[in-house]
Amino acid sequence: MKTNQFLIATAAVFMSIGAYAQTVDEIVDKHVAALGGMDKLNNIKTMVTDRSFTIQGMEVPTKTTLVVGKSLRSESTVMGNSMIQVVDGTTGWMIRPAMMGGSGDPEDMPGELLKSQSSQLDPFGPLVNYKEKGNKVELVGKEKVDKKDNFHLKVTTKEGQTMDEFVDANTYLVSKVKMSVNGQDNEIGYSDYKEVEGVKFPNTLEVTSQMGNLVMTTNKTVINGPVDNALFKKPSK
Repeated sequence: MKTNQFLIATAAVFMSIGAYAQTVDEIVDKHVAALGGMDKLNNIKTMVTDRSFTIQGMEVPTKTTLVVGKSLRSESTVMGNSMIQVVDGTTGWMIRPAMMGGSGDPEDMPGELLKSQSSQLDPFGPLVNYKEKGNKVELVGKEKVDKKDNFHLKVTTKEGQTMDEFVDANTYLVSKVKMSVNGQDNEIGYSDYKEVEGVKFPNTLEVTSQMGNLVMTTNKTVINGPVDNALFKKPSK
């Protein structure tokens, strides 16, 4: 009798684990489909995104140029000064004007910042192709985000970074991400998704951190346009 109870309990555990894993995969599959489908996502090789945000009453335009999985350049203009951050393969560099604590000359990007910026080489986040990327995804449960049901997924990347992704239970698009960067808690809200060549992108990003809050608005996104590789090369002083 005890043996039978043990076998039934063991089978129930394995069945629950299987159902749990299937639920995670179902959510992720629907998320990929909501973005536009894997074929369209895999076809994106370059992206150029123009955004803007307001800080202390000043509008700050930002241009991000991405070669998917390879190189990234982000350039913001503040009061006529350019702040540039570049990731090129496994290396990174940046230019900070004096008003932002820099010298205006190119400098190597610190390791923690390089690690953080390198994650942006993947424009669709850790859920898409998560198994192939070596990431682990766990379903925590359902929670409300802005009064809407969301699946709360805990993601652990192969590098050991953890983050909480909230996927809208109706649209299957990501509505919020919470993570820790350099020991500081950060939260990014994603909304106003719009389609560009069959792929959906969030046009509004609300960033909440210990440094303050800001809202970034996307003005234009160009997919698979020409990109000059010279943009990513560190200039001499």
